[in-house]
Amino acid sequence: MLLKQKILDAIAGGRVSLVFRRWPRAVLAAGDLMPSPLGPLRVESAEIADPASLTLDDAREAGFADVGALIASLGAENAPIYRIRLRLADETDGEGLGPHALKALRRRLDRHDRADGAPWTRGLLRAIAAAPGTPAAELAAGNGTPLPAFRRNTARLAELGLVEISGKGYGLSQRGEAFLASEAQA
Repeated sequence: MLLKQKILDAIAGGRVSLVFRRWPRAVLAAGDLMPSPLGPLRVESAEIADPASLTLDDAREAGFADVGALIASLGAENAPIYRIRLRLADETDGEGLGPHALKALRRRLDRHDRADGAPWTRGLLRAIAAAPGTPAAELAAGNGTPLPAFRRNTARLAELGLVEISGKGYGLSQRGEAFLASEAQA
């Protein structure tokens, strides 16, 4: 099953957990590991879904504004609709941030660095790791970054599942911690 980069980033960031597909027969089953550019995805469940039973929550968990948009994305085929719950695999899946996931993350971070004309991604991850829970204004000032740019950059890292943003400040996710540990070993 191919997923667009936008959906992969949303899965990594925890904003999307469902994918819907029309298939003549089941292609994935609960427990499967599915390769992706960001690393393996764990299939939590895969079941046939009655189109009439789809809810607004289903649509939103799949990244759609409403059920109509979700159904429209599936086309008019007559094949059954499958509801697939996915998440990025972690250490408990026996895969964690394997070499393919690390390589893909490094490429994405390098692209962000190049697009902005200067390397900032790893430095920001290290700054957040050094001061978990620190408010944005303090971290931005400590990094010498204007607050709007800091917030934009941390949002980009959160989309990749590396940073967690809460009301109390910023912190690295388990994925972010694993990534920084791998960078220290490289």
